[in-house]
Amino acid sequence: MPAITEAQVEAVRAWVVAIPAGRVSTYGDLAAAAGLTNPRQVGWILRTDGADLPWHRVIRASGRPARHLGAEQLARLRAEGVLAIAGRVDLATYRWRPTGQTR
Repeated sequence: MPAITEAQVEAVRAWVVAIPAGRVSTYGDLAAAAGLTNPRQVGWILRTDGADLPWHRVIRASGRPARHLGAEQLARLRAEGVLAIAGRVDLATYRWRPTGQTR
């Protein structure tokens, strides 16, 4: 995995904070917005420097939560009004994209 700069870490942190309650964004959306080459880099940032962030609002492109935190993540999202059907969030309904993202 390519090196991650402090500016990219701060960009990811800022984008995660910007996700409104009741909405979700994907690791890929945040990676693109922060100039990262791999969505896994966003996961690494959240794992190592994201305890104080609304990490639960970041999900996989499939709409499924993180495997190891799925129940907690879905419970936190449900508390914000994000409903999952069969463990999957409907991205067409709840997806939030960082400014300038169109894909």
